[in-house]
Amino acid sequence: MFDTLTDRRQAAACGPARLLAGRDKETPLKPQSPALTQENATPLRLFWLASLSMILIVSQTLMAQARGAPESFADLAERISPAVVNITTSTTVAGRTGPRGVVPEGSPFEDFFREFQDRGGPDRPRRSSALGSGFVISEDGFIVTNNHVIEGADEITIEFFEGFELPATLVGTDPNTDIALLKVEAERPLIYVSFGDSDTARVGEWVMAMGNPLGQGFSVSAGIVSARNRALSGTYDDYIQTDAAINRGNSGGPLFNMAGEVIGVNTAILSPNGGSIGIGFSMASNVVTNVVGQLQEFGETRRGWLGVRIQDVSEDVADALNLVEAKGALVSDVPEGPALEAGVAAGDVILSFDGVDVEDTRQLVRIVANTPVGKTVRVVVNRDGATQTLKVTLGRREEAQGAVPAAAPVAPEAAEELQTLGLTLSPLTDAIRSELSVPAGMQGLAIMDVDGTSEAFEKGLRAGDVITEAGQQAISSIDDLEARITEARDEGRKSILLLVRSGGDPRFVALSLSDG
Repeated sequence: MFDTLTDRRQAAACGPARLLAGRDKETPLKPQSPALTQENATPLRLFWLASLSMILIVSQTLMAQARGAPESFADLAERISPAVVNITTSTTVAGRTGPRGVVPEGSPFEDFFREFQDRGGPDRPRRSSALGSGFVISEDGFIVTNNHVIEGADEITIEFFEGFELPATLVGTDPNTDIALLKVEAERPLIYVSFGDSDTARVGEWVMAMGNPLGQGFSVSAGIVSARNRALSGTYDDYIQTDAAINRGNSGGPLFNMAGEVIGVNTAILSPNGGSIGIGFSMASNVVTNVVGQLQEFGETRRGWLGVRIQDVSEDVADALNLVEAKGALVSDVPEGPALEAGVAAGDVILSFDGVDVEDTRQLVRIVANTPVGKTVRVVVNRDGATQTLKVTLGRREEAQGAVPAAAPVAPEAAEELQTLGLTLSPLTDAIRSELSVPAGMQGLAIMDVDGTSEAFEKGLRAGDVITEAGQQAISSIDDLEARITEARDEGRKSILLLVRSGGDPRFVALSLSDG
């Protein structure tokens, strides 16, 4: 096929397409040809293998680049930077009335400093400044930031990327999610950014944080989504964890996905020294958008309220209730409100709310809070092994009543006692009710002592708590409790479910019957 080595090199340099074309012009290959099988076949196979290997390597490289880091964040940063702002606040701080210096008692300088302070007189009120970040969400000047950035501020100044400044007014705040909404009046439409769907953010995806770290001005940092659905301390927490550098001053700034959408508001960092160590938290945009919408419309938040106290369904609680799965939200009390009116009862396990399956209490709290006040929803509960659907018209959480006062120390006196499940129990007498601040009509058994080595102690039961139910039935005497324990054992249960009131707050606790 190739008469000389030069011909072969030229064909190889032209690549597979040229090689195939050259073969068409030559005499068709004959498998039985001695020249092909002994001299040309091996080099041809090697050439094809080498060509295919090169194609495979190039394809894999391109695919790896597509999955890896962007070639540059520059275009994205340039496009969205004008919507990110620096925030400066000014607050009046009262003058100090005490000593301005710390001088040890008996020091030779004590008289000097006292004379100096007396001569100077009391401090006057002074101005204190703080820095933070934010971002514009509408062309007419609405700006989102953290509540802690502007809390207590007398004046708020917004510095824009282009270099101009505008004063801002506070529209509303939500301390529960640490979100605040500001408003500026500009002479022209402002460049703004839109919220994305934080629920679609995946661990490992690239994100970019922008803001004013340490007061150094506009700054960009990049990283990945490290984790999702983080909770710090709030009831409505849903944080995105990221290793994109977030420092003091970044608070209130946006966390962007690669489409330039805001999927989080940079709020907190975990750090032993106050600087970024790659563990930052941004409040998820799907929480923020709901809060911002209410602040825009009402100037305050208006969250749905069910009116129940709930707890997670643990494995032992599920066993005590004979549930197939340890999921849902167990109702420990229905003190007042919409749920009480709709017939929800303590001991119910909420399985579904407004068509959404309930996994745990944290999810239920967020779903209820995001549901409009006054909406009638279907709540599916498991009660005594059967499901029921109840219709509840939600109230407003902000208008709900406060909690029951805490309990006083337990009285040691009791006419009758029972030791079981690691507990020393006594019926509620008038004297014990008085000591524990228990309502006169409440029935149950007071916990007088708890064995420190028992399961009950490990699960938080303490002297002064009151057990009002056992096996989802009310108890008022020691005989009642012993009967419930016997029934549970006869039914083959491994544990018994107790409704315990600690400081007035009820919760269910499942205790193993082997401890009895």
